Order: sequence, then structure tokens, then C-alpha cells
Amino acid sequence: MGKSLRQSGTATLLAGISLVLAAPSIPAAPRDSSAVKRILVLGDSLSAGFGLSSRQAYPALLAEKLRAAALTNFEITNASQSGGTTAGGLQRLPAHLKPKIDIFILELGINDAFGGVPIAQIRNNLQAIIDMVKARNPNARVIIAGMQLPNYAADEYVFAFGQVYADLAAKNKATLIPYLLEGVGGDPNLNQPDRVHPTAAGQKILAENVWQVLEPTAREVATTEAPARVQ
Repeated sequence: MGKSLRQSGTATLLAGISLVLAAPSIPAAPRDSSAVKRILVLGDSLSAGFGLSSRQAYPALLAEKLRAAALTNFEITNASQSGGTTAGGLQRLPAHLKPKIDIFILELGINDAFGGVPIAQIRNNLQAIIDMVKARNPNARVIIAGMQLPNYAADEYVFAFGQVYADLAAKNKATLIPYLLEGVGGDPNLNQPDRVHPTAAGQKILAENVWQVLEPTAREVATTEAPARVQ
């Protein structure tokens, strides 16, 4: 990675490292607790809603979409942290694995890339996160939010970084969101002054990008009997 890429990352996503989002559980609607299906989001500032209220971040908007779609037995826990990295996510994850997980949304890695972390290390950390989730919840559906490095010259690192997500999705039979920031990345009207973090309007588009993948998955999970969980 070039020095300019690392410096740019320090001034953008990693600027929010001190702002930590708690992990609120967002129910789609009042429901029978015995039938609850749980969605865990593990991400960085993009999922935490950096610079916005937690209600404006896309995980909270997904709860609204679930409710509108009559998928009312779902609860979303947003375990995202501004400045989050794949290594940090791996360390934070165990605390969020006590309740069962039916759908796991993984959105990490862009801060690693801004810091020039080797591609192999990013891939290994993401795989370890998936493995940890699956060890406790073998039947959990995994959704991977793909990321890219926009506005940078297309070199070997940039290409390899973008490919990591597709490779992991194929390897783990996970569902891929090709690019979480589709329709938002690079648009000054949809990003805050730092040109990296989405505005409230941008978060609505992120929610739609995730919803295109989450809705069919949630409908399948909603009709699935809860299996025995690994303790």
C-alpha cells in the first residue's frame, strides 16, 4: 500500500475510532420471545452510523423494513464500532455470541485496507470471524458486505482487497452484497464533509442495498424451525 492511502485512511474512517456504538437490540415489533429470530451486525463506522444517531444507521432502518414486510419476529443487534478493524471485530465478537444468531451480517475490512494491512491477514481475520459464528450457530445464514477502495489507482492491492469478499462468500456459501456503498460512495450529496461517511440519506440507500439480500434470507429463516444450538 502506498503511503498516501494509509494517510487518507487515518484522516477518514479511523477518525471515528473513539466513538463506540453500543450493541442495542432493535426489535422489528413486539413478539413472542420464544420465536425470536436474531440478526447480528458486526461492522465499523459505516454500520455504526458515524456522525448520526443510531436510529439513522442502516441496521435500525432494516428493523423498520422488517416490520413493514410483516417479518415481526426478528431482532437486530448492531455490534458495530467506529474505527473497527477485522482484528478488533474478532476480539469483540465472543461477547455477542451468547444469544443464538440466525443471520449474521459481516461488514469489516475497509479500515484494514486504509491502514495497509496485508490482504492475507484481512482474509484470515474475516474467515476466523465467520468460523467463530458458525461454531456456535452452525445453521446461521451469513451475509457479507462487500467493500471496495474507490478513487484509488487500480493496483494489485486494490483489486485483491475487493476480491476478498467474493472469495469468502463463495468459500462459506454466504450471501454477498457486492458493494455496500453502491450508489453512495463518492457522491458528495450523500456523504458527510469527510466524503467517507454517509449522511442520513446515504444510510437509507445502504439499508436498501442490504435489504435486497436480507429480505429473501429473512423470509427463509422465518419459516425454519430453530435447530439445537452448540453450547
